[in-house]
Amino acid sequence: MPSQFEPSLEAGLNILKQGNYQSAIATLKAVAAREGNSNAGLQAQIGLVVAYTRSGNTLEARTLCKTLTQSHNTQVQEWAQRTLKHLTQPSKTSQPKTDTTGFVAFDGDKKGTRRHGDKETQGQGEISSPPLPLPPSPPPVSPPPVAIREPIKPLTIYWKQAPRAKSWQPLQKLNLIPFRLLQAGTFIALFWIMRELLIFAMQFINNTLMNLPYLEPIQLLYADPTFFLLLTLFFLIGLSPWLLDGLLINFYYQREFNKDTLNKYSQEAVRVLQRYCQQQGWKLPKLGVLPLSAPIVITYGNLRRTARIVVSQGLLEQLAEDEIAAIYARSLGHIAHWDFVVMSLVLLVTIPFYLLYQQIAIWGDKREIKVLRVVLAYMSSFAYGIWCLLTGTSLWLSQLRHYYSDRIAADITGNPNGLVRGLLKIAIGIASDIQKQEHTCWQLESLNIMAPVGYQQSICLGSIAPHTTFESFLMWDTLNPYRWWFIFNKTHPLMGDRLQHLTSIARLWRLDTELNMENQKPLKVKRQSFLFQIAPFLGIPVGILFAFLIWILWQTAYALKFLNLKWIYDNSSYVTGCLLICIGIGIIVRINAFFPSIKSLTVQTDNRLPVLLANPASLPVDSTPVHLVGKLLGRRGNSNFLGQDLILQTSTSLVKLHYIPQVGEELHTQALIGRRITVTGWLRKGSLPWIDIHTLNTQSGKTVNSYHPVLSIILAIAFNAWGVYVLFKG
Repeated sequence: MPSQFEPSLEAGLNILKQGNYQSAIATLKAVAAREGNSNAGLQAQIGLVVAYTRSGNTLEARTLCKTLTQSHNTQVQEWAQRTLKHLTQPSKTSQPKTDTTGFVAFDGDKKGTRRHGDKETQGQGEISSPPLPLPPSPPPVSPPPVAIREPIKPLTIYWKQAPRAKSWQPLQKLNLIPFRLLQAGTFIALFWIMRELLIFAMQFINNTLMNLPYLEPIQLLYADPTFFLLLTLFFLIGLSPWLLDGLLINFYYQREFNKDTLNKYSQEAVRVLQRYCQQQGWKLPKLGVLPLSAPIVITYGNLRRTARIVVSQGLLEQLAEDEIAAIYARSLGHIAHWDFVVMSLVLLVTIPFYLLYQQIAIWGDKREIKVLRVVLAYMSSFAYGIWCLLTGTSLWLSQLRHYYSDRIAADITGNPNGLVRGLLKIAIGIASDIQKQEHTCWQLESLNIMAPVGYQQSICLGSIAPHTTFESFLMWDTLNPYRWWFIFNKTHPLMGDRLQHLTSIARLWRLDTELNMENQKPLKVKRQSFLFQIAPFLGIPVGILFAFLIWILWQTAYALKFLNLKWIYDNSSYVTGCLLICIGIGIIVRINAFFPSIKSLTVQTDNRLPVLLANPASLPVDSTPVHLVGKLLGRRGNSNFLGQDLILQTSTSLVKLHYIPQVGEELHTQALIGRRITVTGWLRKGSLPWIDIHTLNTQSGKTVNSYHPVLSIILAIAFNAWGVYVLFKG
């Protein structure tokens, strides 16, 4: 008898009826593997076909149906043949709103049950998900079937299913020297930041010990840590595959994943791995899988023979066979270009700080004493800040490496269109996972630097897909002439630019393209808007020029014995003062454009959101006042103390929220997470869209204020006051 911890057929079928298809698939797979061709095993396989079809994975459904047509049970054979016929028929242009499904009650299900919460199919645009009649159980005979009526949701995302190349000319080899230099620069940046943090920590500890009675500073902490840190980093690179294995197994529950199991999801992926590794003389990378419903893949290691490719269960279940193969080919590209070595080191040194941030936040949430809870909140936020700082050392490498891996994946598979679909489905899957969990799961954020698609760029792109075309939403990424200014602090490149490169490869091979993204000239955008946008940064060159003019005037006045202030400005500190003053003036100049008055006549609402986000000529400074109604999503407790995970779920899209609280405010956004709210603020479109909150209003009439304009004014005054102090102090 199976233990109470083993998945049961009844549990899997109940989960299936509730519409939780990913969990149902995992449970029924385990039952089918355990029971084989027995009565329960056949029931589990039939349930798997239904779950695959309803979740949009019709390829897996067809494969399993073909297997069931060879079953020893004639009823199962007949059902599989009928279902296979449904699955191979193209969908009609119109689809009835309701249909009858002959759902049969199993041994543990005596009553008819209505299923709720069916997800919209996002897998194959040309195949519908028919209602599947489940056969009666093999003898002994089960209770009579109970027919129920279930609404069938129409497909909302159309996939063109553009073809792949049958034969193609290899792409021209690129000059990898700049890419190699960037990898070296990333290592140097990581080393320098870690060295500065280590020196700061050593000095802080010794200064603290000196100020405490009966304690002496530790002499070892006065030593130069450069050589020790450099040796440690090389040591970590040497052990990175096994250390990351340990972290992912113990904290992310990674498990082994062999090529035979992968073959069930994508036979092409196995062929691609074997063929390319054989051509290059490599050992086949070690495979792994993470039990995450969000689609993600990471590649790590220190040598080609120690490389690992780890995917999530969600990626295997949400992508088609050729798309999975294209994603695996991308991972081979990272291995071929060696960028996975430095990125593995970055991941290895950042994950512990993220886990520390998460654990301290959990401890803080459990504390009943408010002061202790606040102290732990600041400590967890400090750990999160260090994680962000260390992750930031690899931003430019993280962006560029995706272009190289996309290119080599298209070259390996001859399927740039499949890779386009795969990347877009990953974005859709991540957005769907965030909506389902009502927050960004910590695994997604901590592994984001290695993911093929960033979770932040997926928030809006993946959720707005049913309400607009990909081409219109991604126009900003390809047509805005100032787009490159807004990705310097992003982990991933512009999605539109990436997909345009892939469509260019498809055209080179004379293929029809999945997306209609032509290479067009950049739009003309008002130069005044861009100057307002970068006004604080323009304060740097203007400040240098201002300092030079002041130096000329002072030197002239001193030479003419008109004014003797040279003793004040005998060093370069006055340059710093000029820079601070000009930056403060730049902030003041931008405030009015950045935060225009929110008037009821000009405010935009939910139904206009897809149109606003599709404007390719907008800049963040072109603020659009909005008044949106939706559900507030985000992590709860101290893990969201900085408001880093606040998302508004509207009727048309997910949108990132930026919130600045007032110190001592009674009602905080934490209290509103999971509730329906009304957001008033300024919508901005850059490389990622977001809303600067002005007010949050609950249905009960309570209001939470955000203070973006106030903070800008405070910053401007602080910069100017500091600059004047430095200027006159000398």
